[in-house]
Amino acid sequence: MHAIAIEGERLAWRETPAPSAPAPGEVRIRVAWAGVNRADLMQRAGHYPPPPGVTEIPGLEVSGTVAAVGDGVNGLTVGDRVCALLAGGGYAEEVVVDARQVLPLPEGRGLREAAALPEVFATAWLNLFMEGRLADGERVLLHAGASGVGTAAIQLCRAFGHPCFVTAGNDAKLDACRELGATAGWNRHEGSFVAAVKAWGGADVILDPVGASYLADNQRVLNADGRLVLIGLLGGRHADLDLGRLLMKRQRLIGSTLRAKPPAAKGAILAALHRHVWPRLESGEIRALVDRSWPIAQAEAAHSHVQRDANIGKVLLEVAGGD
Repeated sequence: MHAIAIEGERLAWRETPAPSAPAPGEVRIRVAWAGVNRADLMQRAGHYPPPPGVTEIPGLEVSGTVAAVGDGVNGLTVGDRVCALLAGGGYAEEVVVDARQVLPLPEGRGLREAAALPEVFATAWLNLFMEGRLADGERVLLHAGASGVGTAAIQLCRAFGHPCFVTAGNDAKLDACRELGATAGWNRHEGSFVAAVKAWGGADVILDPVGASYLADNQRVLNADGRLVLIGLLGGRHADLDLGRLLMKRQRLIGSTLRAKPPAAKGAILAALHRHVWPRLESGEIRALVDRSWPIAQAEAAHSHVQRDANIGKVLLEVAGGD
């Protein structure tokens, strides 16, 4: 089969050994579309290696067709159209994955749209509702609101009754976030978001992919008993933490990554998505937001687009294509 290989700083679409036959509990998927995530760019730069035992081929989510089923797999058969959450290997013609990390396409949704679902909605659900433990009516601050995770999180907040404030890099992105359901927003190039978020009412949960450079301001706007869920380090990994504020306001700082979680944990997240989010995708209340797509052989162009923060929503790679 063909797959993307990371060769120095370049991405090459070349012949590579196909994955082994699916073991018990696994399925082989013939990939139609693959999603691009910032984790792929970090892996390419040498900052986010795959977990032990996971292929070096990048790619954390795909859509496609089941090509083979291992022993003990129930509910999936050859020919099923599916999407999957991966620990790696998505930039390829085929991938083998634990069946617990595979979901059927939402009814009425195609393969292209489905490739934009697993990673971002799993990340948003995990960190808002499982790690962040959002309670009825609580308020959310989302940084990088126009990203794939951000656009998924905005829609989940709207669907489940949580006002959300977003930060983004330009006014066009803020307008897109408001159309998806954000109640307020701030252009990060206009300075600190602290005054605007405080005037809005502060945040009970913050979903932050930035890290160090936002830590102090996040603490300032986090309400009593608030939870700051850190999912990335775009703004650095070292910063001062105000322990007095943490103590007096009973704030909680939670570090969270999805990729290295075991299949059982990922399966639990996807089961929650299937139960709570898939019906809303099928009704049109929630949708996958696809920014642009490139053929898999042009993966470098797709990565450059994401690196420039040019996207609103997901960037996809077309492998076999199809709707």
